[in-house]
Amino acid sequence: MAAMAGTAAVLGRSEILGQAIAAAPSISVKSSSPFQVNALLGKKKAGAPPAKKASKPTKAAAPPANAELAKWYGPDRRIYLPEGLLDKSDIPAYLTGEVPGDYGFDPFGLSKRGEDFDKYRAYELIHARWAMLGAAGFILPEAFNKYGAVCGPEAVWFKTGALLLEGNTLQYFGATIPVNLAAAVIAEVVLVGGAEYYRSTNKSPLGSDLDRLHPGGAFDPLGLANDPDQFALLKVKEIKNGRLAMFSMLGFFIQAYVTGEGPVENLAAHLSDPFGNNLLTVLQGGVERAPSL
Repeated sequence: MAAMAGTAAVLGRSEILGQAIAAAPSISVKSSSPFQVNALLGKKKAGAPPAKKASKPTKAAAPPANAELAKWYGPDRRIYLPEGLLDKSDIPAYLTGEVPGDYGFDPFGLSKRGEDFDKYRAYELIHARWAMLGAAGFILPEAFNKYGAVCGPEAVWFKTGALLLEGNTLQYFGATIPVNLAAAVIAEVVLVGGAEYYRSTNKSPLGSDLDRLHPGGAFDPLGLANDPDQFALLKVKEIKNGRLAMFSMLGFFIQAYVTGEGPVENLAAHLSDPFGNNLLTVLQGGVERAPSL
């Protein structure tokens, strides 16, 4: 009997009396494999992989052949945190590095759907371009007026609109610009509205089936899209500068509300006395010192 018990222990329960038994000793509840536990409970066949939701594309995008482009496009592009602080496996699968300015940053999942991704990308780029134009329009007239050029009685950006509302005209470099508020609004609606209509519908006198977001084809007088690699780098530079301009515009709004002055005057005051005119002294309500530049 002892010999038979030993033989049975060696052969296993599946060979006792020459009949197979489902619950073999090799499958135990203590096993670390979830497949074996499922097989024991009769819910899933042994060895069958569990249903797993794919979170990443099966095939990663290949990096660009151009080393400079590889810094900004593809799987090895720069991301919004250094490598030691962010694992690239944590980047959403839908951010593949195919579009300029993709640093893998989408904490709220706004672009999970493809149509949302395209829509928000267009919104960001259009706002970035307006912000770059706006930032230049905020700074240049005030700077010219401060350092010698005549750009009207009030060259500060938030006072220029008041002049038009009062029926006055603008002056730049001593010359009067015959533009009143009504003419400015009509020009903006016709020119900007028309350009935006042609862009969004992709049907314009310059042709159709064009890139809706970037120059190209007949709408490229400077030949920016002649070299595809250089054009791809220019797209990255544009969105980077546009994002910076959007933050700058936000800063200009807050500065004007807090100090009642334009950005050039605020900068001059800070450079004349960095310790007396800075963010902390403004928040503390300290007395501003007259700039000495």
